[in-house]
Amino acid sequence: MSSQSTNSGLAAASVLAGMAALGLTDNFVPFISERGSLWQFHFVRSLLVLVVLVGFVALGFGSFRMNRPLAVLARSFFPASAMLIYFGCLSVLPIGVVVAGLFTSPLFVVLISILFQGKPVGIFRWAAVIFGFVGAVMVIQPDPAALDPVAFLPVIAGLFYAVGAVATRAWCEGESTLSLTAGFFGMLGVFGVIGIFVVNADAPVGHAGFVLRSWGPLDGAMLFWFVVQAVGSLIGIALIFRGYQLGEASHVAVFEYSLLVFASFWAWVLWGQTVSPLALTGMALIAIAGAVIALRSTSQEQAE
Repeated sequence: MSSQSTNSGLAAASVLAGMAALGLTDNFVPFISERGSLWQFHFVRSLLVLVVLVGFVALGFGSFRMNRPLAVLARSFFPASAMLIYFGCLSVLPIGVVVAGLFTSPLFVVLISILFQGKPVGIFRWAAVIFGFVGAVMVIQPDPAALDPVAFLPVIAGLFYAVGAVATRAWCEGESTLSLTAGFFGMLGVFGVIGIFVVNADAPVGHAGFVLRSWGPLDGAMLFWFVVQAVGSLIGIALIFRGYQLGEASHVAVFEYSLLVFASFWAWVLWGQTVSPLALTGMALIAIAGAVIALRSTSQEQAE
């Protein structure tokens, strides 16, 4: 077996393992949302992650030094906003629906490339965008008689995530992975602090109050789930980054869609959540559309 094929296999395995970790740990959010606060969750988790990252730097594994701090700050705003919406939605929507909405991001990347960067897009990527949005509608299944705007929020998260993806290359080329990771979690921590002081709503009991609470109990059980989320996030992200280091980006990106499978599987095991055949078909369309966009985008770049 050639070294290239071995690296490709290791890259795929690394991304699959990362997505499996994220798919499992994201399903633990209901343990937090029942009594905790979205803002408290992001503040405490970000604090824990940043402490670990500081430890890495202290041991000589990288640096927080940024070439363009304002660019990193601006870029961090978008994926952090995406994750703020993503985790907020996990308390009120099935995780499969939320993940599918987030994974509409490649569709928005194509649209941003056309509208704001003037890049040419062929028929395959146009078709992928159309099929992907059809898939998103199939997952959301909007009912005109009882339209719930919350069902569309995961797609808004996908838009923010796409802007962050474009900004990473356009604004932050040459920045270290450690500085971008620190900027991302630092921004989420800032969002958490703002929410803690700004949110004063009379929050309902249970999961419905997750976004509306400013603070929840910080007892042993809650701290345990915060640590699990922080560790799971770091492991998942580290494995995904490793996959991108080992393999070609377009091929590695295809395996990210395994999160749809892992998240839905654990939601079924832990919470009894099921996905309708129509929504499953929509998820498949989103995954196929994203894979086509990833592969065709690289082919276009190589041709230029």
